[in-house]
Amino acid sequence: MLRIGAGSLGLLGVGGRLGRLGLLNAQVTNPTPDYKAMVCVFLFGGNDGNNAVVPIQTGLQNYAGYAAARGAGLTLAQNTLSQIATASGDVYGLHPSLAPLAALYQKNRLAVVANIGTLLKPLSKAQYAQGKIPVPTNLFSHSDQQQQWQTSPGSRTGWGGRAADILQALNPTTFPTGVSTSGNPVFLAGQNTHPASVSNGGLGLDGSDGSPASVARDKAFQQILTFDTGMSLIQAANGFAADGIRAGKELNAALASAGALTTVFPNNGLAGQLKQVAQIMKVRAALGMTRQIFFVSQGGYDTHTDQLAQHVNLFGELSSAMSAFNDATLELGIDGQVVTFSESDFGRTCQPSTGAGSDHAWGSHHFVMGGAVKAADVYGKFPLLALSGPDDVTGRGVWLPSTSMDQYAATIASWFGVPDASLAGVFPNLANFTSNKLGFV
Repeated sequence: MLRIGAGSLGLLGVGGRLGRLGLLNAQVTNPTPDYKAMVCVFLFGGNDGNNAVVPIQTGLQNYAGYAAARGAGLTLAQNTLSQIATASGDVYGLHPSLAPLAALYQKNRLAVVANIGTLLKPLSKAQYAQGKIPVPTNLFSHSDQQQQWQTSPGSRTGWGGRAADILQALNPTTFPTGVSTSGNPVFLAGQNTHPASVSNGGLGLDGSDGSPASVARDKAFQQILTFDTGMSLIQAANGFAADGIRAGKELNAALASAGALTTVFPNNGLAGQLKQVAQIMKVRAALGMTRQIFFVSQGGYDTHTDQLAQHVNLFGELSSAMSAFNDATLELGIDGQVVTFSESDFGRTCQPSTGAGSDHAWGSHHFVMGGAVKAADVYGKFPLLALSGPDDVTGRGVWLPSTSMDQYAATIASWFGVPDASLAGVFPNLANFTSNKLGFV
């Protein structure tokens, strides 16, 4: 059952409060042929893409160049990498613990988008050095870059939330378009829509188990929420809490009537979150949903020390969880209607730190998964892995992004259904770039 602690009810709102057709339409029977979902997998801490995707033999570089730039403390052995080939014949290798993702690449269900980062406008290495072109604030700060990846640089609301604002009318219900299994991320916060936050397997009030005592507690709490305090802020907060409780009960009822998934998920935190997402997707028709946006996360990517050992576990959990989720979408028959994609604070230096780790950097590589992937390929411009080379802005292997996160996210949002005319409103920096869509979905 879905449950959320009473202390977290302030995180829970329902988009368009008291709007359209009531919380749920019990008569919904539409199997949602137009259903689409975005699933953001946020890797907190700043993932080192240099060891996620390694050039083996491309038109510009090879494995030897990678090994020379990385140094002995961070270099992966070539014979351990899971090789993938691009449409142009370039060969890359994924980290050995990402072998399940390499298998999805071979099945045309995974794409790599290279060297993405937060940008306000196109930027050259010389322009960065001269400081004549503005760059996002606090480039190497965890909190600032986590926020900017979730919002787009310069924005206050989340880009997922703004997409939900535009498309909320496609859902004939006031059940939230956005659902997080990882707290209350700004990614899902829109101007007019508010997400649900799922924790510990569910959504609702702790202790609401149907017993006489819990029924009495629920009734008393509802009386508190409906009491007219005469204070608008408290009334608004009470309204969001009440909507959250009703949403939880409706979702619990839908899940209770649905059969269990047959897909087996591994026993790790990210896999548990993605299993919750798949369970909610399973009852999408009962909830009246044709568009859903999910946020899940995995922490631990701030690998200043002992990175090689840490990546074995981090990437192992990431790839096994994503692979199981891919299987779940196949089980549900919606594999072509779900796009799962990664985000992270920033990349990390190619040059190792003194503790056999890496430090905060800028551009990095990301994964996009699902049946909607147009072709398994490495999209965008891969950086030349050369210290102080044309793509390194500090001399330590801090790659100047060749693709902005706005371009990356706009490609996904466009697939999701955000009209071309609305993309600039969702991504304010997009107009500064020539290509609005990168073509991977």
